[in-house]
Amino acid sequence: MADPARVPVVDVQSDNLAELWPSMVLALRSATFVAVDTELSGLGARKLLLSPCIEERYKAVCSAARTRSVLSLGVACFKQLPEKSENTYLCQIYNLTLLCTEDYVVEPQSVQFLVQHGFDFNKQYSQGIPYHKGNDKGNESQSLSVRTLFLELIRAKKPLILHNGLIDLVFLYQCFYAHLPESLGTFTADLSEMFPAGIYDTKYASEFETRFVASYLEYAYKKCKRENCKLRELSGQHLTVEFCNYPANMSHYIDYRYCSLEEDSHSSAAGGNKVPVCEKFSAYGWCPKGVKCPESHNIDLIIDEDDKLWEKRKKRKHRWKHRKNMKVLATAFQQESSGDNTEQAQNGEEGPPRKQSCYEPAAATELAEITPNGEGRPLEEISMDMETEVSSDTSTQWEENLGGTERTDQGAAAQSPSARGNASDSDQAEKKSKVGLGSASHPATRETEAAGAAGKEKEAHGPPSQGGTHRAGFDAFMTGYIMAYVWMLKQGKNIDPSAGPWLPDCHNKLYLSGKSVPLQIVKSLFSKSSKAHSEKIKLVWDSAKSYNTPH
Repeated sequence: MADPARVPVVDVQSDNLAELWPSMVLALRSATFVAVDTELSGLGARKLLLSPCIEERYKAVCSAARTRSVLSLGVACFKQLPEKSENTYLCQIYNLTLLCTEDYVVEPQSVQFLVQHGFDFNKQYSQGIPYHKGNDKGNESQSLSVRTLFLELIRAKKPLILHNGLIDLVFLYQCFYAHLPESLGTFTADLSEMFPAGIYDTKYASEFETRFVASYLEYAYKKCKRENCKLRELSGQHLTVEFCNYPANMSHYIDYRYCSLEEDSHSSAAGGNKVPVCEKFSAYGWCPKGVKCPESHNIDLIIDEDDKLWEKRKKRKHRWKHRKNMKVLATAFQQESSGDNTEQAQNGEEGPPRKQSCYEPAAATELAEITPNGEGRPLEEISMDMETEVSSDTSTQWEENLGGTERTDQGAAAQSPSARGNASDSDQAEKKSKVGLGSASHPATRETEAAGAAGKEKEAHGPPSQGGTHRAGFDAFMTGYIMAYVWMLKQGKNIDPSAGPWLPDCHNKLYLSGKSVPLQIVKSLFSKSSKAHSEKIKLVWDSAKSYNTPH
């Protein structure tokens, strides 16, 4: 299917783990890349998660990972199908319900958010897949567990895709791999060896590659989906995603997520009773009123309004440029008609001044904005519109972001100052939302970036099927879809992974809220791998040859 409208998510729990294990392992091994998302029980102190010092941020996330837990894990395996078309993928999505066997903190806000979005805590405690955190307890490499599944992900050596992934990576490491190292440098050194094919952050890609107005997960996903529909209608190069046809005996644990198409949102927006967009949700992907908010949280409508605003700005800018050019031509005509001969001396030839001599910032702006999907927002235009960004350093803003994702810095400037916060705030919100089904209002999730907040899916007003217990699984799918779309745009027809990193500009770069530069996942000359990792990774590779034979 060219544009997925019904996405199947396989629900994995303790009673069907053994049955689904072979298919999950095969999906990991045969994938072109793997997208992952988590739902967390909390994130702890918010201020520390936004500390200007990245090392302090890391320590704060480590503290949360040691005291909180992963409630569900979403895994989306994207396998390229070159025999069909150059941008066609087969996608298999799994949502694992987990239960930590050790004591852990559950934050009230996270519980509230998860319950509002359909998370079944009774199911988690009765059928959640058990796991312990930290280092291995004996030989666990042959057991069927989420920790072993994480080892399979490492053995597969596939590109790992996350959205605002720092918090996710810290929790994945602590919960399914080993005790976290004390320093950030050691942590990144370990990650570089664990995932040699690279780690990619779609939050970073949404802000710095596609230059979307907003970069919280659902916004970026629907924006990519909408642009992909346009490409398909124009018979151009476009992304196609297909899914497995699951047998009837699996239907009772497959959840179908229905995604509205672009045309649906346009038809609803054309109605007479148009509900106004919630500015806070539009800016952050999260609203403190949640499902009780009387205003619209519809992402399609938000994108519609952003597109209209952008078109309006372009027209205003072009009118301004036209007036400038007309003024220059009028002046030149007056000079020519008055017999002014100074032009020949100034220009080296007779006639009106050349256009190059009448350089205007708007011209550079026009060139700067020619980016994929027309999302780039040049600085000149922003300043011309006399709009300012809202600072996001306050703790109040941080709390708001807990539940939602944020708009990019450029997006904040493009919106009303009161509604659009800055990137650091929204990042936090995204992570938070992850905690509870991956939505922006969740305080304990890692999807929103900045400090690890993860505003995964929105509490958007929509059909009941849009909320549910498969938040992590569907969020992983959205994350993978964004990456596949960005890769298609940036690589064109050169889509051979063996040629090197897909997106060199995004390779091993994690988004950092409030920072203009990403966190680089590299092993520096001054950092060593941790002892726990060095011992475990050796066992992983030693056992890979025998353990990776097909079941």
